[in-house]
Amino acid sequence: MEKADSIYTDLQKHLDKQAVGFPATRSGVEIRILKELFTPEQAKLALYINYKPQSAQEIYNQAKGSGISLKKVKDLLAAMESTGAIGGMEKDRKDHYYTMPLLVGIVEQHASKATPQFFMDFNHYMAEGYGRAFASTKVSQMRTVPIEQSLKVEHHVATYDEIREIIKTTPGPIAINPCMCREGAKRRGQPCHVTTRTETCMSFGDWAQRGINAGNKEISREEALEIMRKNEEDGLVLQPTNYQKIDFICSCCGDCCGVMRIQKALPKPAINWSHNFFAAIDTDICSGCGVCVERCQMNAIKLDEQSGLSTVNLDRCIGCGNCVASCPSEALKLVKKEKEIAPPEDRTGLYKLLAERK
Repeated sequence: MEKADSIYTDLQKHLDKQAVGFPATRSGVEIRILKELFTPEQAKLALYINYKPQSAQEIYNQAKGSGISLKKVKDLLAAMESTGAIGGMEKDRKDHYYTMPLLVGIVEQHASKATPQFFMDFNHYMAEGYGRAFASTKVSQMRTVPIEQSLKVEHHVATYDEIREIIKTTPGPIAINPCMCREGAKRRGQPCHVTTRTETCMSFGDWAQRGINAGNKEISREEALEIMRKNEEDGLVLQPTNYQKIDFICSCCGDCCGVMRIQKALPKPAINWSHNFFAAIDTDICSGCGVCVERCQMNAIKLDEQSGLSTVNLDRCIGCGNCVASCPSEALKLVKKEKEIAPPEDRTGLYKLLAERK
């Protein structure tokens, strides 16, 4: 290994100890990713950052033994945040910084600045190592919320499970983000077969404001609601970050979405997914048209060979509601699980759970 690479190996090991992990691979693709995200000087400072938000002063207090100045620490932290290599937030009227998982976090924040090589390396890393780290966490980083057309009054949906209520009540700005997965697929010459639209994902609050400061586009609540309507029309699965004070909503498909492709490959993905609903079929009404089979992004619905009617595999159903909204005979409905899963309150709470149960 070249001497210049040693700092990136140190950083890979440091990040691998964080909430989700950053595993090493035989090919070394993770080092190429880190080289795009961090300069050697930034990588050295990043060794003093973890998933718990810290002020520049706190990080400096740990790093000052290396001879670095407080001003340099502040400059490096601002530069790393601007490229999406680390996260930033305002706390007690001061900027605080923290490490983010590659997914969900770095990828979403870095996507608009990423090189074509980054998209290829990320796809490679998902297959060789990171995909396993993501899928093996004891707590899901993301969850599924049902699309509006699939919900009925009797469902008594919690605020954190109602996407339009989230958009309408968010106190901070909303920013539109290009879907990294769909953009990456297009750049690899494998465009998404579900939708050609790439501006489908949204950030809120601190993530949105800091993204806007870095050049992301701010949108109104009305624009956000219209984008969400189109996402639902296209059959995308709505996946916010798995805490109540959400930062981000992904609108995903099983064709090119990194998260869903990982879970889709598992025999029982519903076990590892945070969701409060599942689909059920009334076989007395089902016509066996197969629309729900085509609509499902998780291969959770099939036509029974003998009866010709739809059947739901609950080991695969994540309760997105796309099949319910598209069923022409209204034979499908969402059923609320007996035990509701309440997400952690905020990002730090989720990262703490991830780290404790790693």
